[in-house]
This record gives sequence, C-alpha cells and structure tokens, in this order.
Amino acid sequence: MPATAPRLILGSGSPRRLELLGQLGLVPHDVRAPDVDETPAKAEVPRVYCERITAMKLAAVKADAQDVVLCADTTVAVGRRILGKPANVGEAAQFLHLLSGRRHRVFTAIGVRRGERTWFRTCETAVKFKPLSDVEINGYLATGDWQGKAGGYAIQGPAGAFASWIGGSFTAVVGLPLHETANLLQAAGLEIWR
Repeated sequence: MPATAPRLILGSGSPRRLELLGQLGLVPHDVRAPDVDETPAKAEVPRVYCERITAMKLAAVKADAQDVVLCADTTVAVGRRILGKPANVGEAAQFLHLLSGRRHRVFTAIGVRRGERTWFRTCETAVKFKPLSDVEINGYLATGDWQGKAGGYAIQGPAGAFASWIGGSFTAVVGLPLHETANLLQAAGLEIWR
C-alpha cells in the first residue's frame, strides 16, 4: 500500500508567503497563523531575533506527526536596529527616512517541522535604497503599502522603485526564499514539482 503524501501546513497569515509557495506549485492543506509575541528581547541582534521568532512560530503550530509545517519570519535591520512592522504612518515615515540612501539587511528565517524533526535556514539579503525625497516618501506612505510590512516597505510593490541594488535573494526580501524553502520541504519528505 503506497504511503500517503504528507500534508503541508503553512504557519503564516502572510498572503505573500502563500503566493510564493504557489510559485513552487504548492498549495497548503491548511493555513494556521501562530499567535506569538514578536517583541525583541533587550539587546537582541536582528538575525538572532528573526531565528527565535521563527522557532517560536514553528513550535506554536499544532499539526499531526506526518504533517509538514512551514513557518518564516522576515526582519529588516539597519546595523543592530530591528525595524519591525510600523505601528502607524509616522513610524513608517521614520523607517523610510532611516533607509533613504543607505544599505540595510533583510533577514528571513524559515523553519520546517515534521514530527519531532526540524530544519532551519536563514537568508541574509542586502538592499540599498536610493536617497528618497519627501515627495517620494509621502507618495509611498499614501499608498498604504507600508502597513503590516517589516521595515515599512514591500519590495514587490511600489517601494521596489526605491531599491537601487540588491545582493542576495529577492524572494527572501518578499518573505520566503524559494530556493531554501524548496530544499527544506524536500528534506522533510514533501515532493515538489509533481
């Protein structure tokens, strides 16, 4: 009797991660966004923070032993400073002024769980923004595209016009590095491209 394929559970409420999974030809059996406290610990550095949040999300998603659970977290960092999701338009404006004309890092940590086994990978991508004028910042803020986005921007939206250079994975900046995600899902026994 052939073994049944494992079910994929996406532990994220992000529509961008769902779309990126679709690029791999994958549709999750279920979407279960975990509710975890994403407050950075005192003096926590961005990469460690991102990895900790991903591990917390992965542990919080309830699933059967044969299910493959996928979770991720994306963090924008300027030096050691973590730029989370802005609470309001004023904070989003502060983030954009900080990012203007400089290079920053985007960390995306992904975690996969099947039964007692877990697999983790973290991608670091460097992004450089051109110097932004007040007109550009205010115009972008008026789109509302900054809402719910780490660092106050989404590179796949209008803010893509601000990125003059990127070094690393574009899909990691969007929220799910496809190369690494495919490898981890295959390691967990999920077939891709079938």
